Amino acid sequence: MLINHQLQQCSFMTNGVFQFYSVATSPRQKRPTIFSLQTKAIPSRTQRIMESIPVNGEVGGAGGAYSYNALKRLDQLWSGICSAQTVVDEPKQVVSRIPGLFSQSDLADKEVDTYDVVVCGGTLGIFIATALSSKGLRVGIVEKNVLKGREQEWNISRKEMLELVEVGILEEEDIEHATSATFNPNRCGFEGKGEIWVENILNLGVSPSKLIEIMKTRFNSCDGVILEGLGVSSICVYDDAAILQLDSGKRLSSRLIIDAMGNFSPVVKQIRGGRKPDGFCLVVGSCCRGFTDNKTSDVIYASAEVKQVGESQVQYFWEAFPAGSGLMDRTTYMFTYVDPQPGSPLLEELLEDYWTLMPDYQGVSLDDLEILRVIYGIFPTYRDSPLPSAFDRIIQFGDASGIQSPVSFGGFGSLTRHLGRLTNGIYEAISSNLLDSDSLSLLNPYMPNLSASWLFQRAMSARKESSVSPDFINQLLCANFQSMQRLGDPVLKPFLQDVIQFGPLVKTLGLVMLTNPQLLPSIFRQVGIPVLLDWIGHFTMLGYYTFLSIFIDPIISPSVDTLPEKTKFKWKRQLEAWKYGAGLDYTMSDLKETKH
Repeated sequence: MLINHQLQQCSFMTNGVFQFYSVATSPRQKRPTIFSLQTKAIPSRTQRIMESIPVNGEVGGAGGAYSYNALKRLDQLWSGICSAQTVVDEPKQVVSRIPGLFSQSDLADKEVDTYDVVVCGGTLGIFIATALSSKGLRVGIVEKNVLKGREQEWNISRKEMLELVEVGILEEEDIEHATSATFNPNRCGFEGKGEIWVENILNLGVSPSKLIEIMKTRFNSCDGVILEGLGVSSICVYDDAAILQLDSGKRLSSRLIIDAMGNFSPVVKQIRGGRKPDGFCLVVGSCCRGFTDNKTSDVIYASAEVKQVGESQVQYFWEAFPAGSGLMDRTTYMFTYVDPQPGSPLLEELLEDYWTLMPDYQGVSLDDLEILRVIYGIFPTYRDSPLPSAFDRIIQFGDASGIQSPVSFGGFGSLTRHLGRLTNGIYEAISSNLLDSDSLSLLNPYMPNLSASWLFQRAMSARKESSVSPDFINQLLCANFQSMQRLGDPVLKPFLQDVIQFGPLVKTLGLVMLTNPQLLPSIFRQVGIPVLLDWIGHFTMLGYYTFLSIFIDPIISPSVDTLPEKTKFKWKRQLEAWKYGAGLDYTMSDLKETKH
């Protein structure tokens, strides 16, 4: 103890350790006495929770990682994206173009396995691989990890699963086998401003592990080849083949390579030049056991207005679904849309909020729940999507193509919607040897309904500079959903399944402006004039594509098959672009949901 002495104290943090110093001086002392105490930084609640949960094994694909170390790695990646100006990093040049024929090159005598199609990335790639192999093509899959589905279910409707049946890669009884949970009704609600309930939207919990196992069985029965634990090192495109070099040193020759390596595909990074994405959806959540009220789901729910997280403002949204692992098991997601800027919140920061907010949202105590796993992910979006083919003999598929809606996280729904179109188009391209980049780009064409969706992500993103009220986003969404409900299922259901159509959009916007005109000034401030002007262009094209598909397609389509092969291929792709770009591929289903 120091008596009648002057005492100065200071502390600072070095390498995650707090250093405390007490400096005492007295008339009898010529030098200060320094006492040092080292205390390690206290682990966050997220770290303590995640390190207490056994991790059974992480798999490929979005949402396939569960460990705390993987969370820290992803946060480090996310921080780098946010701090970048326009280019995240200088991408590795994975693809190179080599003039001439591979069959006449020095490598032609080396041992090379030959395929019609090689799919890189198996989690979603297994679906297109199975569809193409069922048409008689020799198909190989290259997967960096073990090809198996993650534990967390994919939420989808039966209508969308039946699209896989129509393609021919699934039987109806397979849907029952792969479905681990069924639930109705499904809620959309916004911070005490009102809620609506819908039936048969995202109301199936499909087990990825069971579904992918079914696909693997189908694929193997068609003599497909799966190469697991192998990453892509480089791709050399010749005039007659694309040569895939694996990191094991093994070479594969293919007429076409399908890049299904997801949002962070190295090929996509090269095509985009490492450019910073225009927006992100950040997702955190958990699957817990111990819920008592577990028969309904939330498609989208906002329990509060915009809040401050660190240096950023965020608007949190929720999704909640019964899980198939047990009657009392429930998955809850908390997500937000952000611009990738310095100061954007980390996933760990979102998880810290999640542990506080989720019990209030679900009406439970965290102490009464057994946390089975923690879920997190970052999902980039680009305004210029889908991504056209930049190289001969290479096409992007799934999340890598950017064909999923910018307001959804995960592309399984868009996969089921486009799989039939892409399977037929790719098969025709291979059969007719139309594998140049221009021909392949026709398979991922401009789609105005997808581009128009960008405005919705912008409207749902909290932005300091917009100067709107903290509850504006909830007001706007509530007004939109109530208007769609008044207009009926033909308007509401396509929107909830990420399909934008011209007629329903016009009706909804018109009704919102008539019933809530006070929202218009805030809409302009929230989204910004440049974005709004850009959206008007896509909205106009959405109407134009709708007109072309309804009135011009019936005139042209009967004569398409009489055209020369290359011209026929182009016109078939153009007719598909009109139809899918207008959202007219979506039809209301009268099929009753199977109850489990």
